[in-house]
Amino acid sequence: MRLSFDPRVEEVRAEFREWLAVHRPPPEEMAAEPSRSTGHLPGWARRFVRAMFDAGWLVPGWPPELGGRNAGPAETLVCLEELARARVPRTTNVQGLGIVAPTIVDHGTPEQVREHALPILRGERTACLGMSEPGAGSDLAALRTRAVLDGDEWVVDGQKVWTSGANYADLCLLFVRTDPTAPKHRGISILVVDMDTPGITVRPLPEIVHPDAPDLNEVFFESVRVPAANLVGELNDGWRMANGSLAHERGMVWVTAVMGLEQSLDELLREAPELLAAMGPGERQLASDQLVQMAIDTQAARCLGYRGFAKLQRGGSAPEQALMKLYASECRQRIARVAAELRGADALELGGDPLDGHAAVDEPQGTWLEQYFQSFANTISAGTSEIQRNIIAQRVLGLPRG
Repeated sequence: MRLSFDPRVEEVRAEFREWLAVHRPPPEEMAAEPSRSTGHLPGWARRFVRAMFDAGWLVPGWPPELGGRNAGPAETLVCLEELARARVPRTTNVQGLGIVAPTIVDHGTPEQVREHALPILRGERTACLGMSEPGAGSDLAALRTRAVLDGDEWVVDGQKVWTSGANYADLCLLFVRTDPTAPKHRGISILVVDMDTPGITVRPLPEIVHPDAPDLNEVFFESVRVPAANLVGELNDGWRMANGSLAHERGMVWVTAVMGLEQSLDELLREAPELLAAMGPGERQLASDQLVQMAIDTQAARCLGYRGFAKLQRGGSAPEQALMKLYASECRQRIARVAAELRGADALELGGDPLDGHAAVDEPQGTWLEQYFQSFANTISAGTSEIQRNIIAQRVLGLPRG
């Protein structure tokens, strides 16, 4: 068993680290101009995305014309590790770069790639993902937003909710029902919709952690007319493409999830001596046991991520992907909860310093109590913990559907 990367991969890591040292956005610039939502690219983020695209570091595994350098999965992995280690987000428009652009590249026409995907990859436009609906949050097949073909246009009516970044995004990758007579897993299609189209209303949802910069939104569609040419992939093939879209999100998400977990633990361990010194013997022993367990959990999460990655690299299936999403998000929540409990009232004032309220790097941000509140979103986004448990039970353990 080999537990290290080969020299060629480490050469790529060293090359990217040198490039990043020169081109990374200045921390003071990032702090002075924070992202207002995951659909918003501040000036420094636009420039950095474009610089990465031009240098072939944005999506290393893609060809140069798409912002890559035809690198392998391991080279892509170490680049993401270096970004997370440097606490620099590849982009603040995580859905656009991580899901929307890859879906258009995989399933769209050359014209759609040129008109919609490339502007996202060059940092010129941002995109959101229109999946969840009232009553159809984690159950995409239950969506009711409809699109009816009228000549050379689709007419869209319906509502989406929890749409991250819709309040600033230029585009929406919208999942709609195009055949209401088909079984619920069928009859779903995908449209690229310009968010400036008449008939679209975006209503931001208040948030506890970032009340002045909400990211989640309700989006209403009333007789919204979308060019027929904006249909992505085959008609009524949206369910299959949706699985590919989420695979893009989850394929490498474990890297930033694990490194965010490690950064949270490091933050807590820096505070631990002061916290433990103020405790009585029994309380100190209990707190020490919790810290040791969280350190073990964090190391286990990294090992789990590498195991799944190695399987994918060999072309096999990797149930560790579902396990990783569940495990890392709940470990992160435990760290924030324990830190808040140990700090007591001080948890409202002390904790990780916020870099950017909506940064793509999954790093400690805000007070420990804010981190704890935010951790609940991590157990919901990209597939709730409940859904992950169902996937693990059915597809990994082979248990019957309840």
